[in-house]
Amino acid sequence: MFEIIKKEKNARRGRFTTPHGVIETPFFMNVATAAAIKGGVSAFDLMDLKCQVMLCNTYHLHLRPKDTVVKKLGGLHKMTGWDKTILTDSGGFQVFSLANLRNIKEEGVYFNSHIDGHKIFMGPEESMQIQSNLGSDIAMAFDECIENPSPYDYTKKSIARTARWLKRCKAELDRLNQLEDTINKQQMLFGINQGGTYKDLRIEHMKEISELDLPGYAIGGLAVGEPAEVMYEIIETVEPYMPNDRPRYLMGVGTPVNILEGVYRGVDMFDCVMPSRNARHGQLFTSQGIININNAKYEEDSSPIDRECTCPVCQKFSRAYIRHLIKSGEMLGLRLAVMHNLYFYNNLFEEIRNHLDNGTYEAFYKDRREILGKRI
Repeated sequence: MFEIIKKEKNARRGRFTTPHGVIETPFFMNVATAAAIKGGVSAFDLMDLKCQVMLCNTYHLHLRPKDTVVKKLGGLHKMTGWDKTILTDSGGFQVFSLANLRNIKEEGVYFNSHIDGHKIFMGPEESMQIQSNLGSDIAMAFDECIENPSPYDYTKKSIARTARWLKRCKAELDRLNQLEDTINKQQMLFGINQGGTYKDLRIEHMKEISELDLPGYAIGGLAVGEPAEVMYEIIETVEPYMPNDRPRYLMGVGTPVNILEGVYRGVDMFDCVMPSRNARHGQLFTSQGIININNAKYEEDSSPIDRECTCPVCQKFSRAYIRHLIKSGEMLGLRLAVMHNLYFYNNLFEEIRNHLDNGTYEAFYKDRREILGKRI
């Protein structure tokens, strides 16, 4: 399923085969939380923005419209029109970040919906059942998202429970994939490494979950407030213990600079709401750094967002027009801004892959990390 084509130090160039197509790695997953990108962007738009994988949210789709409804509609692929790979997260992060009240037990988590307060239970089996109903290609294991920082003793107990939950996830998904009415009988399970910022716990947990021989593994619980240097240290700590022949996913990361650093350290998969969320507030990524389109200096600027960008937005619209739309509260402004940022991210990964193919990634990484984080 996963083939490493080339390596440059720890950076990896690969190819990952899924039930809905082959993905060139490293890659970025565009976050379609409720089966759509916030900002009025559809799955058909994503096809024009160099997107390879769409990520949808188990927790949100379970609450609305309900995963059982999605299954009746033929799964996420048929419902959205997206015919490429889909990854669904387990709902764990949302349970711990959005629920007003939650109670963690060995069987799972009892919590209240953030929408209307009604009581819900989700455990490993329930998360797998929901993701099976959604019909995604990659299902993420249900894990406890530990607050950072958390006490050492609590973190140690938590990763032990997350490891037990992972075994239950695997058993349940194996069962579901054999049922006659399952939408995607080739759905794959990825395990998630936790352990906060404790290096010994990260290693201990990674060793344990790698024994399950899963199709892929993620590093979770980072980019939640710790300094970037700490995140990079944790990646470097865990990477030697991650199976070399499986894709590696850094969850919820991040800025263009974070991505360059992650690829440099051996990560293959990334996702983040940042490009779409920041775009809706006027923060746009360019080849020369980051601009805020709301600034007055763009009021009469007839140039595109980025002169070097070949996205559909930069080919047709000016900074002045996009600024006017956003300032006027027009949905089109948000849509165009989001489309540009998503294209920028997906195009950045295309550049990364090209440099890895050519053996020039390290030079590219050192040059671009000084530029892409700069605010203009």
